[in-house]
Amino acid sequence: MRIALYQPDIPQNAGTIIRTAVCFGLAVDLIEPCGFVLSDRHFRRAGLDYLAAATIERHPNWAAFRAFHKVPARLVLLTTSAECVYTEFAYRDTDILLAGRESGGVPADVHAEVEARVRIPLKPGARALNVAVAVAMVVGEALRQTGGASAGGSGPTSL
Repeated sequence: MRIALYQPDIPQNAGTIIRTAVCFGLAVDLIEPCGFVLSDRHFRRAGLDYLAAATIERHPNWAAFRAFHKVPARLVLLTTSAECVYTEFAYRDTDILLAGRESGGVPADVHAEVEARVRIPLKPGARALNVAVAVAMVVGEALRQTGGASAGGSGPTSL
């Protein structure tokens, strides 16, 4: 399983998502252009020392990302417009969980190209969760279903 970030806008969110990925042993795909440089202090601060341990693949654009993943992997888009609730979706350990830009998600062509879409149900009137929170929730459910969450330990370091 992997996490892909489509042109992330906010360095703190990207750093937090990468930190989450490291904690669960997942690789991250950064689909550029990003709204920040990877040396941004906010990005580094959010990622802490986890950035050094991260497996990050940078792709200059969507086409390069798609070409890189030639092995069949299902793209699962986190989107507020999906019909399927994230807890009712059957994840596979080869899935790539795709999160869009904080400012606007993904463009229509990317939305149409993905194999699956999931949403987190919110209270009426709420627009969206923070992308880092949403990714963490979906990653947790996906790993629970696929058995990936059992790799963690127990005790104080497993929070």
